[in-house]
Formats: sequence, structure tokens, C-alpha cells
Amino acid sequence: MTDHELLLAISDILDKKLKPVNDRLKKIEVTQENNILPRLQNIEACYTSTFKRYETGIE
Repeated sequence: MTDHELLLAISDILDKKLKPVNDRLKKIEVTQENNILPRLQNIEACYTSTFKRYETGIE
């Protein structure tokens, strides 16, 4: 087996081993984008509006 063939074989093995990891990573990214980020933006908006109300109320 030549070095090139050996490298190709190792590459194929790594691709097969890493496929489940890549799939899970994509699911996590989608979850963050669709669920977590909108909730954080909502929390941020509530906090900001409350801060502005308190800020103007103090003056």
C-alpha cells in the first residue's frame, strides 16, 4: 500500500467516525439559532425596556 492510499484510507475512516459528531453539532447549532437566541433576545429586550423606564423614572 502506498503512502497516498494509506492516507486516503485514514481519511475515509476519520470521515466515518466524525460523521455522527458533525450531525450532532449541526443539531446543536440549529437549536441555538431557533430556540436559544430568540429567547435571549426577548430577555434582552425586556431588560432594556425596564432599564429605560427606571432611568426616566429616576429623573
